[in-house]
Amino acid sequence: MSKVQALALGNYSDAIYHPFSGVDKEIESIFDGRIEVRSTSDYGMLHEEYLAPYKLFISYTEFLEEKVSPSRTAALLSFVARGGGMLAIHNGISLQRNQELAVMIGAKFASHPEFTSLPIHIREPNHRIMDRVEPFIVDDEPYRFEFNPHIRTTILAEYEHEGEMWPAAWTHEFGLGRIVYLMPGHRLSAFKVEGYRKLILNAGLWAAKLI
Repeated sequence: MSKVQALALGNYSDAIYHPFSGVDKEIESIFDGRIEVRSTSDYGMLHEEYLAPYKLFISYTEFLEEKVSPSRTAALLSFVARGGGMLAIHNGISLQRNQELAVMIGAKFASHPEFTSLPIHIREPNHRIMDRVEPFIVDDEPYRFEFNPHIRTTILAEYEHEGEMWPAAWTHEFGLGRIVYLMPGHRLSAFKVEGYRKLILNAGLWAAKLI
């Protein structure tokens, strides 16, 4: 039986803040034995024919000025709407630069205070994504978001910053597919935190409808 496959998209040489080098190998190792991850920087893979073999699309794309083309946007929308899973990690929310993809993701990045140590608290302990995920601390950028009021999103975890709680992970359905967003991931060190590794694994399995 062939392995379940995922496509992970990020930026290498043209990355401004979030190079995919190193992060790609961490993502691949997190899913090792459960999902076979192919990492690429080729946005041309956003094509219905090329996406067809995959159960999961992982976004670690950079905040670039150039928008994803209409045909590639349509391919990704169709992939998820027809039942594919999407996991966006940290800067992977950058696909928001296309308004259609921003709607699918459910929120937009708005700003972030300075990089700091962030306690992550579990808000929905009974959700399958949070199974055996313990609270953890990660050094990262405390992203703030603007949520789409027309998308019903489940906040799975929150981070604590300056006495307030902010969304750190969420999920919702889009058509027949599932979307999961996880906030941490600015530096490679975030992917070494065991609690976060477990959260990434569960999120990917959930989005791919394997749990």
